[in-house]
Amino acid sequence: MSFIWPVMFFLLLLIPIMVVLYFRLYSQRQRAVARFSSLGFAQGAQSKKFDVRRLIPQALFLLALTLLIIALARPQMDLSLPRVEGTVILAFDVSGSMAATDLKPTRMDAAKAAAQDFVAKQPASVQIGVVAFSDSGFSVQAPTNEKDAVLAAIYRLSPERGTSLASGILGSLNTISLGTAPVTHYYSNLTPTPELTPTPVPQGTFTSGVIVLLTDGENNERPDPLQAAQAAADRGVRIYTVGIGSTAGADLKINGFTVHTQLDEATLQQISQISGGLYYNAQSEQDLLKIYDNLNPQLITKPQETEVTSLFAGVSILILLIGATFSLLWFSRLP
Repeated sequence: MSFIWPVMFFLLLLIPIMVVLYFRLYSQRQRAVARFSSLGFAQGAQSKKFDVRRLIPQALFLLALTLLIIALARPQMDLSLPRVEGTVILAFDVSGSMAATDLKPTRMDAAKAAAQDFVAKQPASVQIGVVAFSDSGFSVQAPTNEKDAVLAAIYRLSPERGTSLASGILGSLNTISLGTAPVTHYYSNLTPTPELTPTPVPQGTFTSGVIVLLTDGENNERPDPLQAAQAAADRGVRIYTVGIGSTAGADLKINGFTVHTQLDEATLQQISQISGGLYYNAQSEQDLLKIYDNLNPQLITKPQETEVTSLFAGVSILILLIGATFSLLWFSRLP
């Protein structure tokens, strides 16, 4: 246990002083009773034995006062409190195929709208980061609980080039490792070359970390996304893959050419299975919103130093009331 204002413990010096004063006043009262008895007043008062019950209300009063002084020192204890906590990385596929219109108005716009709704619902204890990936992956927003910054980062996203699922996963792992450290590069039309190998850490380090991988699933770039999923699993990070679009696909015109794009569910299912997450299929914007309702971070129990001033103050008041009740019942007065 620690204390924020330990100087308040000097007030405990008042306790022995009050004890000495009580017994001195009690002794003076007994002498006064004896003196009046010798004059014929208060007959029989001296013959009464000392009633030990007299000490009980006073003892309770001093105990309550001691606890109140401890409360003034503002004690803190390590308590294991359940809370919703974790780091969620929203990894957006920004490949050209995300401009397909089988989700209205486009796959990208539908994914962004659902993600923004998800961000707005999260408690302050959840850190949210944003990663964008196409043929490479990089951090758009380091994990933070500042929702405006996250929403602004999502708003800036737009479709670019090819798709590398592994880049999205590995970029997300690096972003989780960043924590709240400043981001050294931001999303722009000039795609930087990321470092795809995550910083080595002990196995199972980020068990409260979650990656939400939003993609149409057409992996056409190296490295192998299944190896990246295993890297996430080794760190304890779960990947929830969200397939955007339909397996039937849609035709997309890029630079005058018509390209057919369709959802690769098999790869996304394998990624989620390896990492201990789940796969979701989103056929519409409404489906995306429903999916996000099931992506809440885990409820964990974590030791945390918590101020318990109110606990000591409440117990002291309760003891004071008990002492006052005894005094009223036995002696028809307060201590």
